[in-house]
Amino acid sequence: MNDITDGATLIKKGKVKDIYSLEGNRLLFEFSDRVSAFDVILPSTIPKKGEILCKFAEFWFNTLRIPNHMLSVVDVNKMIVKKLNMIPIECIVRGYLYGGLYERVKKGEVAFDLDLTLARKLPEPMFDPTTKSEIKDLPIDKDEAISKGLTNPDEFEKLKEISISLYNQLNEVASKAGFIIADIKFEFGKDDDGNILLADSVGPDEFRLWSKEKYELGKNQESWDKQLVRDWLIDTGYKGDIDEASKNGEPIPAPPDIPSDLISRVTDRYMIAYEKMTGGRL
Repeated sequence: MNDITDGATLIKKGKVKDIYSLEGNRLLFEFSDRVSAFDVILPSTIPKKGEILCKFAEFWFNTLRIPNHMLSVVDVNKMIVKKLNMIPIECIVRGYLYGGLYERVKKGEVAFDLDLTLARKLPEPMFDPTTKSEIKDLPIDKDEAISKGLTNPDEFEKLKEISISLYNQLNEVASKAGFIIADIKFEFGKDDDGNILLADSVGPDEFRLWSKEKYELGKNQESWDKQLVRDWLIDTGYKGDIDEASKNGEPIPAPPDIPSDLISRVTDRYMIAYEKMTGGRL
């Protein structure tokens, strides 16, 4: 670490980024090349992933029309942010019937009036929050979030309003670059004055990114995020092994190594997505 971050204390080693405490009510985010899927950290890394995630976060924090906690970027994969009182909800916005929402609708866990065609665009973006967990995030509705003391009615509605506005802002940028953001996860925190700030990170680990040109209703969409890794884990049967272990209360089996050709494809797609959406170069 450079002089700015000397003396930083590691306080959390996350699935993707490490968080250090700094003086002056600040945190240091170190974005790693680690990759996780289905809440499991995989043994392989994705070259340049940490750098791309950091640069993506910097771009969106500078672009989105909302106060955020970014203070400065001090290295290719390190960002200093303001420490906030985090709101313990994952604010997910979905624009399409896909992923976890599609599975819940098919199981009858979510009421849905429209034809259940995979990848159908929703009439309006849907606010679909979850709990925050180191193990597995679970869907949560407004009443449950309030009853658990995670938020209050006014704040919940504010988070919904902000999240949908941000989703629309991101999709406007993505659309001009030839992409669709199908869904996204936001996190928010409050400063000492109680103001709500956009926090954590915004990038391909937080959103599901599709090609506009190749979008096709009823099909699994071509992915420009880590969905490539998720799909591979499903195809190899590892996702089924996770589900079976969870159902039986058994330890999650050790994950497999990602093939080198898949690692290269993921790196390439992260790089292309970044350069097309931001106009920057890596």
